[in-house]
Amino acid sequence: MNPFKEKAKPVESYLESFKDLYPKPYDKNATDPYTKTRIILATGAEYEANWHSHCMLRHIADTDLRREISLSRFVEKQQQQKLSHLKPINESILETTIAYEQLAVDLTAEMAKKEKNFYVKKALDFALLEDFDHLYRYADLLDTDAGIHAERLVGKYTEIMPARPTVAHHRHPFDNVKRDTDAKKSNTQTVLNTMIITAAEQQTMNYYMNQAAFYENDAGRKLFEEIALVEEEHVTQYGSLIDTSKDFLECNLLHEYAECFIYWSNYSTETDANIKKIWEYYFEAEISHLTAARKLLEKFDGKDYEEVIPDPEFPEPLSLHENVDYVREILANSVQFTGHLEDYKDISDLREYDRYFSYNEKINAPIDGAASHKVIENRIAIKGEDYRFLRREYPLSAQNDRKKDDVTVGIKPRPELKGKGFMPLK
Repeated sequence: MNPFKEKAKPVESYLESFKDLYPKPYDKNATDPYTKTRIILATGAEYEANWHSHCMLRHIADTDLRREISLSRFVEKQQQQKLSHLKPINESILETTIAYEQLAVDLTAEMAKKEKNFYVKKALDFALLEDFDHLYRYADLLDTDAGIHAERLVGKYTEIMPARPTVAHHRHPFDNVKRDTDAKKSNTQTVLNTMIITAAEQQTMNYYMNQAAFYENDAGRKLFEEIALVEEEHVTQYGSLIDTSKDFLECNLLHEYAECFIYWSNYSTETDANIKKIWEYYFEAEISHLTAARKLLEKFDGKDYEEVIPDPEFPEPLSLHENVDYVREILANSVQFTGHLEDYKDISDLREYDRYFSYNEKINAPIDGAASHKVIENRIAIKGEDYRFLRREYPLSAQNDRKKDDVTVGIKPRPELKGKGFMPLK
C-alpha cells in the first residue's frame, strides 16, 4: 500500500455536522479491548498532528499556507472529537486508564519486535517495562476502589504484575533525551514507530494530567500525578528520537503519512463492524490531508514527497495483540536498567554519586510514601495480598512475594536480577 497513489477527494468534503460528530459509544462490557486501544491510538495521532499544525501556524508568515493547514487541522480536530466520544458515559476514569496502559504495553511490544534500529528498539523495550508496571499499579487501585478485576478489562490478553517499580522511573531530565534518527537513512518502519509511539505516549500523558484532579480520592489523584510525570519522561525520550532535520512542511507530510498508516492498520485489523466503518472513512479523509500536504510541500518547498519518504510503501499493518512472552523476556533481562544520557545502564554499573540516585531520592522522598508504592500497600492491607493476573509463575525472584511491594528493584543494585540486557534485533 502506497497512500500517495490513492485517489483523494477535497479536504472540505470531509467536514461533518455536529449530528455526525456524536457517535454511538461502544459497549464497555462487550467491546474487544483492542478495539478500545485502537480508538485511543487514533485519538492520540490526531492530537499530535493537530498540535504540530498549531505550532506550524505560529511560526510561518505566509497567510495562504496558514489557511491551507488550518482547513486540514479543523477536519482532524473533528475526527479527534468523534473518536473521543466513542467512549461510553458509564466507563470510569480508571477503567479507561486500564485501556491506555494496555495500549502502551502491547503497542510498544509490537513495535519493538518489528523495529530494525537497535537504538530505537532499546528505547521501546526500556519504557515498555515502565508502562507494564503502571498497568499493575492502576489495576490494584481499581480493585481497591471499585472491586473490579482489570483482567476482565484487558480480556486476559495482557498480564498484570509488577515490573520495574514506578518509583524507579524518576530520572533526571538529562537522562531522558536520546539521539535523533535520520528519516532519510531510516527504514519506513522506524520512522513510523518513532512518530506513532510519541503520539501515543503524549496522549497518555495528557489524559493523566487532565484527569488527575478529577479522581475520587487522594490515593488516585496522587497516583495519576506521579505516573503523568513518568509519561512526560517517556514523551521526551520518544520525541527526541524523531528526525530533527525536517522543516515544518516536511514534518506536516510525515504526520499525515503516519495517520494514514494508523487508520489503514486499524481498518485492516478491526473486529467491530461499526468501528471498522469509521476507520475506513477516516483513512479516506487522511488520504485527502496527505495529498494536500504533498501539494504544499511541492508549492512552498519545491520538494517531491519521495525526498522526505524515500520508501512510501507501508510495512505490514500495525496489529494489537497479546505479547506475554515478549514482555516476560524483557522483564527478565533489563528490569535493573535506567536511562543514562543518550543510552541506558544497569544501575549496578553506575557510580554511587550518579545523579540518578540523588535525583530519584529527592523526587521520591520518602520512598515509602510514594503514591505508586502506597496503592499496593493499601491493597495488601485490605485484602492480604496485591492484585495480579498471571498466565504462569512470576518470572523474577524479587517481587514474587504478593504481601510486599519491593521498591528496591531498579533503584538499588541487585546481583540476582542482573540479566542479559537489551535483546538484539531478530
